[in-house]
Amino acid sequence: MTRTAVIAIGGNSLITDKEHQTVPDQYLAAAETCRHVAPLLKDGDLRLVITHGNGPQVGFILRRSELALKELHMVPLDSCVADTQGAIGYHIQLALHNEFKKLGIEKGAATVVTQCLVDREDPAFAKPNKPIGSFLPKEQAEHHRAADGWDVVEDAGRGWRRVVASPAPKAILELDAVKSLLDAGFVVVAAGGGGIAVVEDAAGNLTGASAVIDKDHASSLLARELGADLLVISTAVEKVCLNFGKPNQVDVDRMTVAEAKQYVAEGHFKPGSMLPKIQAVIAFLEGGGREAIITDPAHLSLAFAGKSGTHVVP
Repeated sequence: MTRTAVIAIGGNSLITDKEHQTVPDQYLAAAETCRHVAPLLKDGDLRLVITHGNGPQVGFILRRSELALKELHMVPLDSCVADTQGAIGYHIQLALHNEFKKLGIEKGAATVVTQCLVDREDPAFAKPNKPIGSFLPKEQAEHHRAADGWDVVEDAGRGWRRVVASPAPKAILELDAVKSLLDAGFVVVAAGGGGIAVVEDAAGNLTGASAVIDKDHASSLLARELGADLLVISTAVEKVCLNFGKPNQVDVDRMTVAEAKQYVAEGHFKPGSMLPKIQAVIAFLEGGGREAIITDPAHLSLAFAGKSGTHVVP
């Protein structure tokens, strides 16, 4: 029986540490993750979409723009997200091709540069709070505020940083393309970095927004719109933990949506870390999904077999 899954791979699958940030290093990290993903396709009963983060990569592009400002133009944030979708998608395509060849799997991968519609009236636009790019001196930050319309904030004495909105995703605009590629037998890489944030005017015209979308929330939305059976969030830990980092830390093998909501209310999950993953899983399951798994890349095969990871069910 064929089933459709969305696997959202986290930043640790693309940059392992500060000493391995070059483009070749990033490819090797992506290839290591793909080494665990490819065997999932061996039986031929899985339709797979891969999504991914892009935070550090966007930061690198913005930093290059800052350093080259005397000679070259700045790269707008929406174009930064598009650039990283193409580059990271290429790495995943390349790595999957090589793994499929090694395993004798007749599959191809294709990347869709994906726009994600957000509401221009989303409250997040009134309170930008997502830091991007490098730390800046106050004078430079103020210059960008005046000349480029940036929102900037002082960050704990370390300097000033640009902040942008992180609105909720409303629709994956290339959904039909993703579906068509799945129907044609491709593994699809889509909604990279949460998708390129775009807003719509009264006439239906689209404009890129200076915003970033949470990758896990966008992946959950894509999974719901596809009618996927399974949402997998690949992160840095094998299982979700309660009381994380404390002496009474405990792994969670399985939980229901009701239990997940209870754990959220009890404050077990940190914003910017496990909390958005749990929220994304809850939204997916309440939207008709059958199961969600949170685990790390090395345990994907075992998690698909029900022998590892944290499994969340309605």
